[in-house]
Amino acid sequence: MKHVFKQGIVDAPTLLLLHGTGGTERDLLPLAEALAPQASVLGLRGNVLENGMPRFFRRLAEGVFDEEDLVLRTHELHDYVGEAAAQYGFDRSRVIAVGYSNGANMAASLLFHYKDALAGAVLHHPMVPLRGIALPDLSGTPVWIGAGTNDPICAPGETEQLERLLSGAGASVEVHWERQGHQLTGTEVRAAADWFARHFGETRT
Repeated sequence: MKHVFKQGIVDAPTLLLLHGTGGTERDLLPLAEALAPQASVLGLRGNVLENGMPRFFRRLAEGVFDEEDLVLRTHELHDYVGEAAAQYGFDRSRVIAVGYSNGANMAASLLFHYKDALAGAVLHHPMVPLRGIALPDLSGTPVWIGAGTNDPICAPGETEQLERLLSGAGASVEVHWERQGHQLTGTEVRAAADWFARHFGETRT
């Protein structure tokens, strides 16, 4: 996958950056700097194109996922992160996903499919990736969700269902609500950074 890697300090976690539709591997680098400036960073570019815009998996329509492709791409991503860990020498067990929109859905799908894929996740405006599947044991996995009470793409009920599913699998989930639609705002980023500092002990600059 097309990517960018930035080495952090020794023993820092690695942030797996997953952009929204039309983004690139560099889109969320400022977000990573706000969350954990000392962390290593692996920013990926989705290898599915929709009208020329990179995504991490196909969709059939707005809010309607191609579930077969989503499952395939989830397994591909999981394997790729393992390969990148070997290539760059970061700790595979200390990878924290940071995703926005389509990328957040992809990160959520990793949680839905693998017990130890992620040490935690910051999900900005995600949807429920799949329904009707048994989630793995996510006991103790911290997950932060940023959501909009008036998000036209991800309705509040979608966020609430995702919270229930992840919590039901044992994850420790915190939801932050704003009223700025599907936008990723500065106040949302600050809330995510505060959560990150509490759970992973980052000292922000």
